[in-house]
Amino acid sequence: MNLFKSTSFAVLVAAGLMFAPQDTQAQWLKKKKAETTTPVAATPEKKSDKKSIDELVKGHKKIEGLFTFYQDTTSGELKMLVTKEQLGKEFIYFSQIADGVTEAAAFRGAYKDSKIFKVEKYFNKLEFVSQNTSHYFDPENPLSRSADANISHGVMASMKIEGSDDEKGLYLIKADNLFLKETFSDIKPPSYPGQSPLAFKLGNLDGDKTKVLAVRNYDLNSDLAVEYVFTNQGVINGGSSAVTDGRNVSIKVYHSLIEMPDNGYQPRYDDPRVGYFTTEVTDMTSSSATPYRDLIHRWDLRKKDPNAQLSEPVEPIVWWIENSTPHEWRETIAEAVLEWNKAFEQAGFKNAIEVKVQPDDADWDAGDIRYNVLRWTSSPNPPFGGYGPSFVNPRTGQILGSDIMLEFVYHTNRVVMDKIFNDLTVFENDQMQGNDPHLYCVAGHQMQHNMMFGQAVLMASGASDMEMVGMRKEAMAELLMHEVGHTLGLNHNMKASQLYSPEELKDGNFTKGKALSGSVMDYLAINVNKDKEKQGHFFSTTVGPYDKWAIQFGYADVDEDGLNKILAESTKPEHIFGNDADDMRSPGKGIDPRVMIGDLSNDQIQYSIDRMDLVKDIMKDVKSKYTKEGQSYHELNQAYNVLMGQYATAAGVVSRFIGGVYVDRSMAGQEGANQPFTPVSIKDQKRAMDALGKYVFAPDAFNVSNDLYNYLAQQRRGFNFFSGPEDPKIHKQVLNYQKNVLNHLLHPNTLQRITDSELYGNDYKLASFMNDLTKSVFDADMNKNVNTFRQNLQLEYVNSLKSMVSSDSNGKYNNMAKSAALYNLNYIKGRVSNGAGDLATKAHKDHLKVLIDNTLKDIK
Repeated sequence: MNLFKSTSFAVLVAAGLMFAPQDTQAQWLKKKKAETTTPVAATPEKKSDKKSIDELVKGHKKIEGLFTFYQDTTSGELKMLVTKEQLGKEFIYFSQIADGVTEAAAFRGAYKDSKIFKVEKYFNKLEFVSQNTSHYFDPENPLSRSADANISHGVMASMKIEGSDDEKGLYLIKADNLFLKETFSDIKPPSYPGQSPLAFKLGNLDGDKTKVLAVRNYDLNSDLAVEYVFTNQGVINGGSSAVTDGRNVSIKVYHSLIEMPDNGYQPRYDDPRVGYFTTEVTDMTSSSATPYRDLIHRWDLRKKDPNAQLSEPVEPIVWWIENSTPHEWRETIAEAVLEWNKAFEQAGFKNAIEVKVQPDDADWDAGDIRYNVLRWTSSPNPPFGGYGPSFVNPRTGQILGSDIMLEFVYHTNRVVMDKIFNDLTVFENDQMQGNDPHLYCVAGHQMQHNMMFGQAVLMASGASDMEMVGMRKEAMAELLMHEVGHTLGLNHNMKASQLYSPEELKDGNFTKGKALSGSVMDYLAINVNKDKEKQGHFFSTTVGPYDKWAIQFGYADVDEDGLNKILAESTKPEHIFGNDADDMRSPGKGIDPRVMIGDLSNDQIQYSIDRMDLVKDIMKDVKSKYTKEGQSYHELNQAYNVLMGQYATAAGVVSRFIGGVYVDRSMAGQEGANQPFTPVSIKDQKRAMDALGKYVFAPDAFNVSNDLYNYLAQQRRGFNFFSGPEDPKIHKQVLNYQKNVLNHLLHPNTLQRITDSELYGNDYKLASFMNDLTKSVFDADMNKNVNTFRQNLQLEYVNSLKSMVSSDSNGKYNNMAKSAALYNLNYIKGRVSNGAGDLATKAHKDHLKVLIDNTLKDIK
């Protein structure tokens, strides 16, 4: 086609129309109008492919509650209904382990996440968004307009809307991906740096095997039980006997979606002088140096009669004893739990706590968050002796539910974790790795150790079976009160042991009916007396004065002035407080020796000396007391380890006084307050050094009857010695105890503190301390034979000094510590150069000289 001709033709046609006669144009317009108004047959409306909600849930079981669920009766597929009114509202998510394996840090009753989330609509999707609760903005402050600046919410899931009902305001989504994946909470624990490649590991989440086991729906919460299956081919470490198949490991989890309470609950804010678990909140509109608005965790207790000094609560805290509990312990458990009512009376409440027993035909189980349950397990690989978690509303700190888990094995005569006898630091450190500290309480480890030591003491004194049972009931009561304290919001108080003197604790008439310390929230030593006739309580059987005061602070219905009056009593000796963050159980950790585990009395040094003397006395007859006709020597081996463990614990307590600094957290100007930091007196530091010299470092410190070693045999079971020889590792065990003390005394933090505290009152100078320590390790046997325990100790000490001055220390030690180390290395070199002793001693001294010479040469 000729483009020019075509264009010309179009122009001519247009011009023809433009200049057409008037009547012709009118006829044309009339025709066009007729064409547009002529009726035509209606086109049939296309039927919508979109199905209604009723059609989408056909063949599903309807489960109504806070969120309505539909479950396909054939495939088990889950759908979830969200109403328009629920959009944008805050809900609480909480999860706990229904059953698992301890290798994966997942065990029955373990509490996991508690968070706030919203459901938001985004076009054709519903998004589940976790909310940040760590910050507060005063709504009256203009800064509140930027409350979301640089704060990330968490979009956990974005789910397509499968069906909707605009008239009723309903939205239907598929829910499998919400609950059958790790959407709300991680189930598989993360790997940590340095983790052994041979460690037990879960495989990948298997979507085909993972399933919803049950949906329990109520007006205020929706609960789902889900079994997560992790598959892993080519397993290297299949786990313990609790793991049936390491390639396919199941972890069952309860998920709870909870309506946000709207009950007028008034939050209470934390104070450093008393110990509650908290939700940390920072006031972003405050100009204070400490803009803390931390919420303490507590129950919503309100008086029936607000005007009464003592009133029953509107709703008491009800505890259910699970029907799995041995009958012979139920009364002891109930009495221990109800002891806390004495504390609540000080806060103005009568019968604040009630205890009931779960009927055998109950239609609910302990995983139901509406019930607070004292639960029992007998696990193949038990992670704890007692565990008392709670879950809270993160917006307010209100405790919404709690459980207490108890392991049967810790109340038997079986030792389940030998390592507790080898290192003072293990009680919680390994279990807290990567976790919030309040989630784990292993007071049961300490309690079992104490019970077995108490048993050894009673057997040595010829006690009756009734006395044995009485001691165990006291231990059960103290453990229960401790765990209940956690569920009321209280964290540990490792400083509470200071209440009474050693003399008072030895007097059975004095301790009758009293707590043995300021608080049952401590990890105390068992109170035993050499004189059986004067023996009082072994354990606390009632709550202490700190416990009553702390409950008063948390629960008394008072205004701010009233709270300040309560807090002003923090300077009373019986209200002394220090928790896990302050304690000194691990070498180099903490600074106040009063904040310690395994101690008792306001003279911990003397009490620990008495404990070590008692162990030495019992050890003389332990073989005869624990050798039973027709039985193996397993129980004797166990008793020996218990006694040695108590000895080592006492030594660790003593060591913490060297370089120690007493801490006072009173507020400025508070009546009875001391300065924040006061170094331990030189008298007590020297006393501690002398005790360590005698009971830990001396040539005869760990002497026992030699023929005892011949009988320290564990009972063989199958091939349980396959991984190593069964002979007792006596030197290794003793050296571990000595190293625990040395590791603290020579820790960079300890040596730094000794130097720094010389500026504010410490009279035990670093040079003097190091010289005393060296003499304690070397002087007693330099002119005679050095036994093998001392050879181990001396080599360990020299290697420690060597590491202090080596180039590999990476600046961990200050210059004064290095100077002291060099001085003492030269001192030791002079002492070991005398050539005295037998052949083994001479070889040992030559070894030391070579180490020292090489160290000094490397420095030059």
